[in-house]
Amino acid sequence: MKRTAFNDGWQFRPKQNPFAELGGVSIPYADVTLPHDALIHEQRDPDGEGAVAYFPGGAYQYRRTFTPAADLEGQRIVLEFEGVYRDATVHINGAFAGQRPYGYSGFTIDADRFLRPGEENLIEVESRHGGDSRWYTGAGIYRDVWLHVGPAVHIPVDGVRVSATDIEPDGAVVEVDVVVASMSNRLETVDVAVALTDTAGATVARGTVPVTVDANGRSRSRQRLYVRSPQLWSAENPTLYSATVELTVAGATIDVASAFFGIRTLQVDPVHGLRVNGEVVKLRGACVHHDNGILGAATFADAEERRVRLLKDAGFNAIRSSHNPMSVAMLEACDRLGVYVMDETFDMWTSNKMPHDYSLHFTEWWERDVEAMVAKDFNHPSVIVYSIGNEIPETGSPAGGLMGRALAEKVRALDPTRYVTNAVNGMLAVMDDIKKLAAQHGQGNGDAAGINTLMAGPGEFMNQIGMSPMVTEKTAESFGVLDIAGMNYLDGRYVMDKELFPHRVIVGTETFPTRIDHNWALVTENAHVIGDFTWTGFDYLGEVGIGRAHHPSEGETPSLSGPYPWIAAWCGDLDLIGGRRPASFYREIVFGLRKSPYIAVSRPGHEDATFYAGPWTWSDSIGSWTWTGHEGTPLAVEVYSDAEEVELALDGDVIGTVAAGADNRFTAEFTVAYRPGELTATAIRQGERAETFSLSSAGDASRLEMRVEDGPSGELVFIEIAVVDADGRVNTGADRLIEVRVHGDAVLAAVGSGDPAPTHGYDGPEQQSFDGLALAVVRRTGLGAASVTVSAGDMIASATVVLDEVDPLRAAARS
Repeated sequence: MKRTAFNDGWQFRPKQNPFAELGGVSIPYADVTLPHDALIHEQRDPDGEGAVAYFPGGAYQYRRTFTPAADLEGQRIVLEFEGVYRDATVHINGAFAGQRPYGYSGFTIDADRFLRPGEENLIEVESRHGGDSRWYTGAGIYRDVWLHVGPAVHIPVDGVRVSATDIEPDGAVVEVDVVVASMSNRLETVDVAVALTDTAGATVARGTVPVTVDANGRSRSRQRLYVRSPQLWSAENPTLYSATVELTVAGATIDVASAFFGIRTLQVDPVHGLRVNGEVVKLRGACVHHDNGILGAATFADAEERRVRLLKDAGFNAIRSSHNPMSVAMLEACDRLGVYVMDETFDMWTSNKMPHDYSLHFTEWWERDVEAMVAKDFNHPSVIVYSIGNEIPETGSPAGGLMGRALAEKVRALDPTRYVTNAVNGMLAVMDDIKKLAAQHGQGNGDAAGINTLMAGPGEFMNQIGMSPMVTEKTAESFGVLDIAGMNYLDGRYVMDKELFPHRVIVGTETFPTRIDHNWALVTENAHVIGDFTWTGFDYLGEVGIGRAHHPSEGETPSLSGPYPWIAAWCGDLDLIGGRRPASFYREIVFGLRKSPYIAVSRPGHEDATFYAGPWTWSDSIGSWTWTGHEGTPLAVEVYSDAEEVELALDGDVIGTVAAGADNRFTAEFTVAYRPGELTATAIRQGERAETFSLSSAGDASRLEMRVEDGPSGELVFIEIAVVDADGRVNTGADRLIEVRVHGDAVLAAVGSGDPAPTHGYDGPEQQSFDGLALAVVRRTGLGAASVTVSAGDMIASATVVLDEVDPLRAAARS
C-alpha cells in the first residue's frame, strides 16, 4: 500500500467533559503537528510525584478532518499509529474504530469501514495517563501517524518480512515472506515479484511466484533468493540491503512494498559468548528511556538518530530500550549507524508497580503487544535480543515461571532468529521473603520500602541477596526459559553461575554506572558474560534525582528523589541535551577506547559538607577549570586514565604524580588550590610520558556562539549555544538567561539545557544556560529559509544564524 505521512492538520485539547460543553463551557482546540507530546507543555506541580517529574496526569483529545478522494471507494485505507500514550481510543465519524491500552505499541485502524470517500470525515483520538508509570511518559499522539492506501488485493502494513539463512562467504539465502491480503469477494491470483538491491542500488537477486488469495482472505508467499558474496551487517560495518515487492496482474503493478534488511549471523554459547558473523562481540550497552530530553516524549526521527549517534560516539555499541518497545525511528537509526539493540516488552506483567499501570490490561493484551513489537522489529538487523520484561516481581514464583515461558515461546514462534532474555532483579524476585525476614527480626514489615530505596544501599548488599540460595532457587525457572539470563544489579552472580549453571549465558541488563570498572572486568574475563548495560546512557525525564550528588543538611535524611524543580534522573553518561558528563569519558577509558586522560573537577562550595551518593551517582564534577570567585580554594581533581601513573601540572608546575590504571579504579585524585591557568594531565606508561589532556580557564564571557547541526531528514535543526570568552572558550561559570527567536519557515520546538533542575519550561523562548551551554531545537515548517537569533541581555554579544532553504527531495523523503 502507498504510505504517506499523516502528521499535519491535527488539533488537540485537554479532555472536554461533554456535559460541561452542553452547559456552554468549551475548551478550545489548538493546532498541532504530530508527533506531539501534550504533557511536556503542562504546568508542573511542586506537590506532585517526582517519579513523573512533577507533571500532572490528564486526558487529551485530538481531531483531524480528512477528505479522501472519491475514487478511493472500495480501496483499503488504513491508519497506522506508531504510539499513543495511553489507553488510546479512535473514533471515525463518531463511530468507535479501535483502541490500544498500551502506550508503546504501534497499531492500525482499518479506516475504510468508516470513511466516506469524497466527503469530509472526522477522525478523533483520545488518550489518558496518570498513576501508570515510574518515569516520565509524555502523553498524546507522541509518535508518527501514517496513512496507507491500497487496492482490494494488497500487501498489508508490516506484510514484508525478510530473514537471511545459510550464510556463507560466497552466498546467503534470503527468505522474503510476503502476506497478500484481499478485500475481494472472489478468488484472486496475483504475481508476487521480489527484487533485492544492495547499497549502490544494484539488483543482487530477484524472483516471481503466483499467489492465489481466497475471498476476503490472506495468503503468504515465501521466496528463497540467493545473494552472492553478501556484505554482512554488524555494528562496525552496518551494510543494509533493500527488498522491493510488487504485486502484478497481467503485467500491471497493483501494489508495492519495500523493507530494508541486513545479512548477519548470530550465535551465543557459554564458551564463546556472543558472536556476530563469527566474531566475538562484547556489548558495551546503554539503557535508555524513550523521551528525547527537552523535546519530551515526542519521537522525531532526527532526534532519535542524534541520540543513537551521540551514544555510539561515546563508546556504546548497544542500546537496551527500557522498559518498553523501541520506536521505529530509533531502530532505523541503529540499523544505519551500527548499534545492537535489546528491545524490551514490558515493565510489569500481572503484578502492578503503579496503581493504574499496564498490569490492568496485561492478561488480555500481552499477546497482541508482543506481536506488535516483533512485527516492528523483524526486518531490523540491529535487533539481536528481545527482553520479555523488566524487574518483574513474579519471576521468583512458579506463576512467574509459567508466564515467562508463555512470553518466551510466543516470541520464538513469531521470530526464531533472535534470542530471548528477561531483565531479572534478584532482590525484587524475593521481595516478599525479605519483608517476612525483616518482620521476623523486628525490623518492621518492609511495606514502606520501595525497590529503589532498597537498591540505594551498597552494591555489595545487593549482591549478597542476589547470590543467596533463596534467589538461586526462586529464579531458576524464570532464568531457565531464556536463551540469555538478563541480570539487573546481580554482578555477584556472574562467576558463581558459571559453576552452578555451566550452560547459562549472562548479560548485565541493568548495572550501576559507578561499578563499570568492576563489571567490565567481569565481562572481559568471562566468556559466558556477553555485556553490560549501564543505567543510563542518556539522561531522562522523571525518576528525578536518583543520580544526584546530595549534600544533606544536619538532621536531613538523604533521599533518592530530588525536590521540585528537579526534572531529570541525572544518572546518564550524557545529559538531557547530549553533553558528555565525566562518567562518559571514564567509561570510554574503561572500555579501552580512549588513551588520553580526562580531568574532572568537583564543584566548589561543599568542601565541608556531608556528601551522599546513591549507587547511580557519579561525583559532583565537571570538565572545567574556570572557577572565578574561588581563587585559592582547594579543589578536588579527578584524573581518569588507564596508565599506571598520572602527572598533574598547573601552568607547567607539577603538582604531583599519582597511581592510576585498573588497580586504582582508573582514577588518580589530587587537591589543587584554584588559580586561573592551564591544568594538564599526562599519562605515564612504563615510566615514559605519553598522552596528555588539558583544561584551560576561560576569560570573561563576551558573546554567544552557535553550532548548527541539521537532522538527517531536515525536519529538525539542533543549535548548540555556548557562553564563550573572546577566544571562544566556554565559560562554565557565566550562565545567562538566553532568549531564542526564530523567523521564517521554522518554529522553535524546544530550548533547554542539561540542568536536571531547571526553573524554566522547554517550550521557550527563554532558558537559563547550564555550565555555559544550552540547546535550541528548531522545527522546519516549510521549504524556505529561516533565521535564528540568540541573545542574553546587553552584557554579551548576541548571535544569528541563517538556515538555508530545504532541498525539496529531502523533504519529500521525510514523508
